[in-house]
Amino acid sequence: MTTPRDAAPSRRVRANGDGTVYQRKDGRWEAAGYVLAPGNTRKRVRVYGTTRKEALAKLTEKIAASNRGLPIAAADSTVGAYVTYWLDSVAVHHLRENTHTRYATCIRLHLIPGLGAKKVARLTARDVRTFLDQLRTTCQCCAQERDADRQCCCAIGQCCGKTLSPLTVTYVHSVLKSALEHAVREDELPRNVARNVKTTSPRPRRFQPLTTTEARQLLRVAGADRLHALYELALRTGLRKGELLGLHWEDLDLDSGTASIHRSLQRTRTGGLTTLHTKTRASERRIALPTECINSLKSHRERQEEERNATKVGWKDSGLIFTTPTGGPLDPANMTRRFGRLLERAGLRRIRFHDLRHSTATLLLEQGVELVVVKELLGHAHIGVTAGVYAHVRLRLQRQAIDTLGDALGAGDDDPDSPPAAVVVR
Repeated sequence: MTTPRDAAPSRRVRANGDGTVYQRKDGRWEAAGYVLAPGNTRKRVRVYGTTRKEALAKLTEKIAASNRGLPIAAADSTVGAYVTYWLDSVAVHHLRENTHTRYATCIRLHLIPGLGAKKVARLTARDVRTFLDQLRTTCQCCAQERDADRQCCCAIGQCCGKTLSPLTVTYVHSVLKSALEHAVREDELPRNVARNVKTTSPRPRRFQPLTTTEARQLLRVAGADRLHALYELALRTGLRKGELLGLHWEDLDLDSGTASIHRSLQRTRTGGLTTLHTKTRASERRIALPTECINSLKSHRERQEEERNATKVGWKDSGLIFTTPTGGPLDPANMTRRFGRLLERAGLRRIRFHDLRHSTATLLLEQGVELVVVKELLGHAHIGVTAGVYAHVRLRLQRQAIDTLGDALGAGDDDPDSPPAAVVVR
Protein backbone atom coordinates (compact mmCIF):
# COMPACT_ATOMS: atom_id res chain seq x y z
CA MET A 1 0.00 0.00 0.00
CA THR A 2 1.41 3.37 -0.96
CA THR A 3 1.50 6.21 1.49
CA PRO A 4 0.86 9.86 0.57
CA ARG A 5 4.58 10.50 0.88
CA ASP A 6 5.38 7.79 -1.69
CA ALA A 7 2.83 9.06 -4.23
CA ALA A 8 4.16 11.08 -7.16
CA PRO A 9 3.49 14.81 -6.88
CA SER A 10 0.69 16.16 -9.12
CA ARG A 11 2.88 18.98 -10.37
CA ARG A 12 6.60 19.51 -10.74
CA VAL A 13 8.11 21.63 -7.99
CA ARG A 14 10.18 24.55 -9.35
CA ALA A 15 12.86 26.42 -7.49
CA ASN A 16 12.07 29.76 -5.90
CA GLY A 17 12.35 32.53 -8.48
CA ASP A 18 11.89 30.23 -11.50
CA GLY A 19 8.22 31.14 -11.88
CA THR A 20 5.24 28.85 -12.35
CA VAL A 21 4.01 26.81 -15.30
CA TYR A 22 0.48 25.42 -15.58
CA GLN A 23 -2.10 24.42 -18.16
CA ARG A 24 -5.11 26.64 -18.74
CA LYS A 25 -8.68 25.49 -19.24
CA ASP A 26 -8.43 26.30 -22.97
CA GLY A 27 -5.57 23.81 -23.34
CA ARG A 28 -2.75 26.33 -23.67
CA TRP A 29 0.16 26.44 -21.23
CA GLU A 30 0.87 29.58 -19.25
CA ALA A 31 4.12 30.50 -17.51
CA ALA A 32 4.45 33.43 -15.11
CA GLY A 33 7.33 34.94 -13.22
CA TYR A 34 8.88 38.17 -11.98
CA VAL A 35 11.38 40.06 -14.16
CA LEU A 36 13.14 43.41 -14.10
CA ALA A 37 11.05 46.33 -15.40
CA PRO A 38 11.88 49.97 -16.23
CA GLY A 39 12.48 52.08 -13.13
CA ASN A 40 14.42 49.28 -11.36
CA THR A 41 11.17 47.58 -10.34
CA ARG A 42 10.01 44.00 -10.74
CA LYS A 43 6.84 42.96 -12.53
CA ARG A 44 5.07 39.68 -13.04
CA VAL A 45 4.87 38.69 -16.69
CA ARG A 46 2.94 35.92 -18.37
CA VAL A 47 3.82 34.03 -21.54
CA TYR A 48 1.92 31.35 -23.39
CA GLY A 49 2.65 28.30 -25.50
CA THR A 50 0.97 25.31 -27.06
CA THR A 51 3.12 22.98 -24.93
CA ARG A 52 4.58 23.16 -21.45
CA LYS A 53 8.09 23.15 -22.89
CA GLU A 54 7.36 26.10 -25.19
CA ALA A 55 5.87 28.26 -22.43
CA LEU A 56 8.71 27.38 -20.05
CA ALA A 57 11.34 28.27 -22.69
CA LYS A 58 9.78 31.71 -23.23
CA LEU A 59 9.71 32.41 -19.49
CA THR A 60 13.27 31.18 -19.01
CA GLU A 61 14.46 33.52 -21.77
CA LYS A 62 12.81 36.51 -20.12
CA ILE A 63 14.20 35.66 -16.69
CA ALA A 64 17.69 35.20 -18.15
CA ALA A 65 17.50 38.64 -19.80
CA SER A 66 16.29 40.09 -16.50
CA ASN A 67 19.23 38.54 -14.66
CA ARG A 68 21.57 40.24 -17.14
CA GLY A 69 20.07 43.58 -16.16
CA LEU A 70 17.87 44.07 -19.22
CA PRO A 71 14.47 45.45 -18.19
CA ILE A 72 11.33 44.27 -19.92
CA ALA A 73 8.24 46.35 -20.43
CA ALA A 74 5.00 44.67 -19.48
CA ALA A 75 1.71 45.39 -21.18
CA ASP A 76 0.66 47.78 -18.43
CA SER A 77 3.53 50.11 -19.35
CA THR A 78 2.78 53.38 -21.06
CA VAL A 79 3.56 53.84 -24.73
CA GLY A 80 6.26 56.34 -23.80
CA ALA A 81 7.97 53.90 -21.44
CA TYR A 82 7.71 51.01 -23.87
CA VAL A 83 9.06 52.76 -26.97
CA THR A 84 11.94 54.15 -24.89
CA TYR A 85 12.72 50.65 -23.59
CA TRP A 86 12.47 49.20 -27.11
CA LEU A 87 14.80 51.85 -28.57
CA ASP A 88 17.48 51.59 -25.86
CA SER A 89 17.38 47.83 -25.19
CA VAL A 90 16.28 46.20 -28.45
CA ALA A 91 16.57 48.41 -31.53
CA VAL A 92 19.98 49.76 -30.53
CA HIS A 93 21.55 46.38 -31.34
CA HIS A 94 20.51 46.27 -35.02
CA LEU A 95 20.21 49.92 -36.06
CA ARG A 96 22.98 52.07 -37.51
CA GLU A 97 23.89 54.95 -35.22
CA ASN A 98 22.43 57.67 -37.43
CA THR A 99 19.19 55.68 -37.82
CA HIS A 100 19.04 55.22 -34.05
CA THR A 101 19.43 58.99 -33.64
CA ARG A 102 16.55 59.65 -36.05
CA TYR A 103 14.37 57.12 -34.20
CA ALA A 104 15.18 58.82 -30.88
CA THR A 105 14.26 62.22 -32.29
CA CYS A 106 11.00 60.84 -33.67
CA ILE A 107 10.10 59.31 -30.30
CA ARG A 108 11.04 62.43 -28.32
CA LEU A 109 9.28 64.97 -30.54
CA HIS A 110 6.19 63.07 -31.64
CA LEU A 111 5.42 59.68 -30.06
CA ILE A 112 5.92 60.60 -26.40
CA PRO A 113 4.01 63.93 -26.58
CA GLY A 114 1.18 62.36 -28.62
CA LEU A 115 0.76 58.84 -27.21
CA GLY A 116 3.23 58.62 -24.34
CA ALA A 117 0.67 58.64 -21.52
CA LYS A 118 -1.53 55.85 -22.95
CA LYS A 119 -1.21 52.26 -21.77
CA VAL A 120 0.22 49.88 -24.34
CA ALA A 121 -2.43 47.25 -23.59
CA ARG A 122 -5.25 49.75 -24.08
CA LEU A 123 -3.94 51.37 -27.23
CA THR A 124 -6.43 51.08 -30.10
CA ALA A 125 -6.29 51.60 -33.82
CA ARG A 126 -8.51 54.64 -33.36
CA ASP A 127 -5.96 56.16 -30.97
CA VAL A 128 -3.21 55.70 -33.55
CA ARG A 129 -5.33 57.08 -36.39
CA THR A 130 -6.31 60.13 -34.34
CA PHE A 131 -2.68 60.71 -33.39
CA LEU A 132 -1.51 60.58 -37.01
CA ASP A 133 -4.31 62.90 -38.12
CA GLN A 134 -3.21 65.42 -35.49
CA LEU A 135 0.37 65.24 -36.75
CA ARG A 136 -0.85 66.07 -40.25
CA THR A 137 -2.89 69.10 -39.18
CA THR A 138 -1.15 70.53 -36.09
CA CYS A 139 1.39 73.33 -36.40
CA GLN A 140 4.67 71.96 -35.07
CA CYS A 141 5.88 75.35 -33.86
CA CYS A 142 2.93 75.40 -31.48
CA ALA A 143 2.97 71.68 -30.59
CA GLN A 144 6.66 71.70 -29.65
CA GLU A 145 6.49 75.22 -28.15
CA ARG A 146 9.21 76.54 -30.42
CA ASP A 147 7.41 79.86 -30.60
CA ALA A 148 7.39 80.56 -26.86
CA ASP A 149 10.94 81.91 -26.60
CA ARG A 150 10.95 83.73 -29.93
CA GLN A 151 7.46 85.22 -29.52
CA CYS A 152 6.26 84.23 -32.95
CA CYS A 153 3.66 82.00 -34.59
CA CYS A 154 0.91 81.01 -32.14
CA ALA A 155 2.56 82.97 -29.33
CA ILE A 156 1.45 86.18 -31.06
CA GLY A 157 -1.75 84.77 -32.53
CA GLN A 158 -0.44 84.33 -36.08
CA CYS A 159 -0.01 80.61 -36.65
CA CYS A 160 2.37 79.76 -39.49
CA GLY A 161 0.69 76.40 -40.08
CA LYS A 162 3.98 74.51 -40.35
CA THR A 163 2.77 70.91 -40.39
CA LEU A 164 4.74 67.71 -40.90
CA SER A 165 5.25 66.40 -44.40
CA PRO A 166 3.44 63.16 -45.39
CA LEU A 167 6.83 61.44 -45.51
CA THR A 168 7.58 62.37 -41.88
CA VAL A 169 4.14 61.22 -40.72
CA THR A 170 4.71 57.88 -42.43
CA TYR A 171 8.12 57.64 -40.75
CA VAL A 172 6.58 58.23 -37.29
CA HIS A 173 3.99 55.56 -38.03
CA SER A 174 6.65 53.05 -39.06
CA VAL A 175 8.64 53.61 -35.84
CA LEU A 176 5.52 52.97 -33.76
CA LYS A 177 4.72 49.84 -35.77
CA SER A 178 8.23 48.48 -35.23
CA ALA A 179 8.05 49.03 -31.46
CA LEU A 180 4.61 47.41 -31.11
CA GLU A 181 5.67 44.53 -33.37
CA HIS A 182 8.36 43.67 -30.84
CA ALA A 183 5.71 43.67 -28.10
CA VAL A 184 3.71 41.14 -30.14
CA ARG A 185 6.76 38.92 -30.61
CA GLU A 186 7.40 39.07 -26.86
CA ASP A 187 3.79 38.04 -26.15
CA GLU A 188 3.11 41.37 -24.46
CA LEU A 189 0.35 42.22 -26.93
CA PRO A 190 -2.04 39.98 -28.86
CA ARG A 191 -1.81 42.12 -32.03
CA ASN A 192 -0.14 45.21 -33.45
CA VAL A 193 -2.90 47.82 -33.60
CA ALA A 194 -0.67 50.23 -35.53
CA ARG A 195 -0.66 47.82 -38.47
CA ASN A 196 -4.43 48.12 -38.72
CA VAL A 197 -4.07 51.82 -39.54
CA LYS A 198 -3.47 52.50 -43.21
CA THR A 199 -1.71 55.70 -44.17
CA THR A 200 -1.55 57.21 -47.61
CA SER A 201 1.73 56.52 -49.33
CA PRO A 202 3.73 59.74 -49.60
CA ARG A 203 4.50 60.95 -53.07
CA PRO A 204 8.07 60.08 -54.08
CA ARG A 205 10.49 62.97 -53.91
CA ARG A 206 10.72 64.66 -57.26
CA PHE A 207 14.17 64.97 -58.73
CA GLN A 208 15.46 66.30 -62.00
CA PRO A 209 18.50 64.33 -63.14
CA LEU A 210 21.10 65.84 -65.39
CA THR A 211 20.53 65.62 -69.11
CA THR A 212 23.22 64.21 -71.36
CA THR A 213 24.35 67.73 -72.29
CA GLU A 214 24.46 68.85 -68.65
CA ALA A 215 26.38 65.72 -67.62
CA ARG A 216 29.00 66.37 -70.28
CA GLN A 217 29.31 69.98 -69.17
CA LEU A 218 29.78 68.90 -65.54
CA LEU A 219 32.53 66.43 -66.43
CA ARG A 220 34.27 68.98 -68.65
CA VAL A 221 34.44 71.58 -65.86
CA ALA A 222 35.31 68.95 -63.24
CA GLY A 223 38.37 68.00 -65.28
CA ALA A 224 40.31 70.83 -63.64
CA ASP A 225 39.10 69.95 -60.13
CA ARG A 226 41.31 68.17 -57.60
CA LEU A 227 38.54 65.56 -57.12
CA HIS A 228 37.86 65.02 -60.80
CA ALA A 229 38.07 61.23 -60.36
CA LEU A 230 35.36 61.33 -57.68
CA TYR A 231 32.89 63.13 -59.94
CA GLU A 232 33.71 60.71 -62.77
CA LEU A 233 32.93 57.75 -60.52
CA ALA A 234 29.76 59.34 -59.16
CA LEU A 235 28.29 60.07 -62.58
CA ARG A 236 29.48 56.98 -64.44
CA THR A 237 28.78 54.32 -61.75
CA GLY A 238 26.04 55.81 -59.53
CA LEU A 239 27.89 55.22 -56.26
CA ARG A 240 26.47 56.88 -53.14
CA LYS A 241 28.41 59.75 -51.59
CA GLY A 242 29.33 57.72 -48.51
CA GLU A 243 30.47 54.81 -50.68
CA LEU A 244 32.71 57.12 -52.72
CA LEU A 245 34.28 58.72 -49.65
CA GLY A 246 34.78 55.30 -48.01
CA LEU A 247 36.65 53.75 -50.94
CA HIS A 248 40.18 52.51 -50.21
CA TRP A 249 42.89 51.84 -52.75
CA GLU A 250 42.80 48.19 -51.75
CA ASP A 251 39.16 48.06 -52.93
CA LEU A 252 40.25 48.72 -56.53
CA ASP A 253 41.69 46.42 -59.13
CA LEU A 254 42.67 48.81 -61.88
CA ASP A 255 44.23 46.03 -63.96
CA SER A 256 40.93 44.15 -64.27
CA GLY A 257 38.89 47.35 -64.02
CA THR A 258 36.72 46.48 -61.01
CA ALA A 259 35.87 47.96 -57.61
CA SER A 260 34.56 46.27 -54.47
CA ILE A 261 31.95 48.29 -52.58
CA HIS A 262 31.56 47.17 -48.98
CA ARG A 263 31.88 50.23 -46.73
CA SER A 264 30.68 53.79 -46.38
CA LEU A 265 32.06 56.90 -44.69
CA GLN A 266 29.59 58.76 -42.48
CA ARG A 267 29.65 61.31 -39.70
CA THR A 268 28.07 60.03 -36.48
CA ARG A 269 27.33 61.88 -33.27
CA THR A 270 29.64 59.80 -31.09
CA GLY A 271 32.39 58.67 -33.45
CA GLY A 272 32.73 61.60 -35.83
CA LEU A 273 33.84 60.51 -39.29
CA THR A 274 33.43 56.73 -39.18
CA THR A 275 33.74 53.97 -41.77
CA LEU A 276 30.67 51.73 -41.58
CA HIS A 277 29.22 48.86 -43.55
CA THR A 278 27.21 49.73 -46.64
CA LYS A 279 23.56 50.73 -46.36
CA THR A 280 22.23 47.19 -46.90
CA ARG A 281 23.61 43.71 -47.58
CA ALA A 282 22.68 44.16 -51.25
CA SER A 283 24.83 47.31 -51.34
CA GLU A 284 27.94 45.14 -50.96
CA ARG A 285 28.79 44.55 -54.58
CA ARG A 286 31.53 44.38 -57.18
CA ILE A 287 31.19 46.73 -60.11
CA ALA A 288 32.98 47.19 -63.42
CA LEU A 289 34.82 50.48 -63.86
CA PRO A 290 34.55 52.44 -67.14
CA THR A 291 37.79 53.16 -68.95
CA GLU A 292 37.41 56.89 -68.22
CA CYS A 293 37.24 56.18 -64.49
CA ILE A 294 40.31 53.95 -64.59
CA ASN A 295 42.33 56.67 -66.31
CA SER A 296 41.15 59.41 -63.93
CA LEU A 297 41.87 57.19 -60.89
CA LYS A 298 45.42 56.58 -62.09
CA SER A 299 45.93 60.33 -62.49
CA HIS A 300 44.39 60.90 -59.07
CA ARG A 301 46.81 58.40 -57.50
CA GLU A 302 49.78 60.25 -59.00
CA ARG A 303 48.45 63.57 -57.67
CA GLN A 304 47.96 62.04 -54.24
CA GLU A 305 51.56 60.82 -54.21
CA GLU A 306 52.72 64.35 -55.01
CA GLU A 307 50.64 65.70 -52.10
CA ARG A 308 52.10 63.02 -49.81
CA ASN A 309 55.66 63.98 -50.77
CA ALA A 310 54.90 67.67 -50.32
CA THR A 311 53.27 67.19 -46.90
CA LYS A 312 55.81 64.65 -45.56
CA VAL A 313 55.48 64.69 -41.73
CA GLY A 314 51.87 65.90 -41.57
CA TRP A 315 50.46 63.31 -43.97
CA LYS A 316 47.70 61.04 -42.58
CA ASP A 317 47.99 57.63 -44.18
CA SER A 318 44.31 56.58 -44.12
CA GLY A 319 44.38 54.40 -47.22
CA LEU A 320 41.41 56.30 -48.62
CA ILE A 321 41.24 57.21 -52.29
CA PHE A 322 39.60 60.59 -51.85
CA THR A 323 41.15 62.60 -49.04
CA THR A 324 41.97 66.11 -47.92
CA PRO A 325 45.32 67.58 -49.11
CA THR A 326 46.86 66.15 -45.90
CA GLY A 327 45.50 62.62 -46.34
CA GLY A 328 42.55 62.81 -43.95
CA PRO A 329 38.99 61.70 -44.76
CA LEU A 330 36.68 64.09 -46.56
CA ASP A 331 33.68 65.28 -44.56
CA PRO A 332 30.39 64.49 -46.41
CA ALA A 333 29.05 67.97 -45.56
CA ASN A 334 32.15 69.63 -47.02
CA MET A 335 31.78 67.45 -50.10
CA THR A 336 28.25 68.78 -50.56
CA ARG A 337 29.51 72.37 -50.45
CA ARG A 338 32.32 71.59 -52.92
CA PHE A 339 29.78 70.10 -55.29
CA GLY A 340 27.62 73.22 -55.07
CA ARG A 341 30.56 75.41 -56.06
CA LEU A 342 31.35 73.06 -58.96
CA LEU A 343 27.80 73.46 -60.27
CA GLU A 344 28.18 77.23 -60.13
CA ARG A 345 31.42 77.11 -62.11
CA ALA A 346 29.77 74.86 -64.67
CA GLY A 347 26.78 77.19 -64.96
CA LEU A 348 24.37 74.38 -64.10
CA ARG A 349 21.20 74.41 -62.02
CA ARG A 350 21.36 73.52 -58.34
CA ILE A 351 20.91 69.81 -57.61
CA ARG A 352 21.82 67.50 -54.76
CA PHE A 353 24.94 65.34 -54.89
CA HIS A 354 22.65 62.30 -54.66
CA ASP A 355 21.03 63.41 -57.91
CA LEU A 356 24.21 62.34 -59.71
CA ARG A 357 23.21 58.80 -58.77
CA HIS A 358 19.73 59.40 -60.18
CA SER A 359 21.29 60.86 -63.30
CA THR A 360 23.37 57.71 -63.83
CA ALA A 361 20.35 55.43 -63.59
CA THR A 362 18.17 57.65 -65.76
CA LEU A 363 20.75 57.93 -68.53
CA LEU A 364 21.37 54.17 -68.46
CA LEU A 365 17.67 53.35 -68.72
CA GLU A 366 17.20 55.84 -71.55
CA GLN A 367 20.02 54.07 -73.42
CA GLY A 368 18.07 50.81 -73.19
CA VAL A 369 20.06 49.13 -70.38
CA GLU A 370 18.04 46.40 -68.63
CA LEU A 371 16.45 47.31 -65.31
CA VAL A 372 18.09 44.37 -63.52
CA VAL A 373 21.55 45.59 -64.62
CA VAL A 374 20.82 49.06 -63.25
CA LYS A 375 19.61 47.47 -60.01
CA GLU A 376 22.86 45.53 -59.57
CA LEU A 377 25.00 48.57 -60.38
CA LEU A 378 23.19 50.81 -57.89
CA GLY A 379 23.09 48.13 -55.18
CA HIS A 380 19.33 48.23 -54.56
CA ALA A 381 17.98 45.48 -52.31
CA HIS A 382 15.03 44.69 -54.62
CA ILE A 383 14.34 45.41 -58.25
CA GLY A 384 11.02 46.92 -57.15
CA VAL A 385 12.96 49.78 -55.57
CA THR A 386 14.67 50.53 -58.87
CA ALA A 387 11.41 50.26 -60.80
CA GLY A 388 9.58 52.52 -58.34
CA VAL A 389 12.19 55.26 -58.15
CA TYR A 390 12.62 55.48 -61.91
CA ALA A 391 8.98 55.05 -62.91
CA HIS A 392 9.14 58.34 -64.82
CA VAL A 393 11.84 56.89 -67.07
CA ARG A 394 9.88 53.70 -67.66
CA LEU A 395 6.80 55.71 -68.64
CA ARG A 396 8.84 57.71 -71.13
CA LEU A 397 10.29 54.50 -72.59
CA GLN A 398 6.78 53.04 -72.79
CA ARG A 399 5.69 56.11 -74.78
CA GLN A 400 8.61 55.61 -77.15
CA ALA A 401 7.74 51.92 -77.52
CA ILE A 402 4.08 52.71 -78.21
CA ASP A 403 5.03 55.34 -80.78
CA THR A 404 7.36 52.84 -82.46
CA LEU A 405 4.59 50.26 -82.56
CA GLY A 406 2.20 52.88 -83.90
CA ASP A 407 4.58 53.65 -86.75
CA ALA A 408 4.78 49.95 -87.57
CA LEU A 409 1.01 49.42 -87.45
CA GLY A 410 0.42 52.52 -89.54
CA ALA A 411 2.38 51.08 -92.46
CA GLY A 412 0.40 50.12 -95.55
CA ASP A 413 -0.53 46.52 -96.34
CA ASP A 414 1.61 46.61 -99.48
CA ASP A 415 4.71 47.65 -97.58
CA PRO A 416 7.52 45.36 -98.80
CA ASP A 417 9.06 45.37 -95.30
CA SER A 418 5.90 44.02 -93.68
CA PRO A 419 6.36 40.52 -92.20
CA PRO A 420 4.40 37.66 -93.80
CA ALA A 421 1.09 36.86 -92.13
CA ALA A 422 2.16 33.32 -91.29
CA VAL A 423 5.10 34.42 -89.12
CA VAL A 424 4.50 33.65 -85.43
CA VAL A 425 5.93 36.23 -83.04
CA ARG A 426 7.12 34.68 -79.76
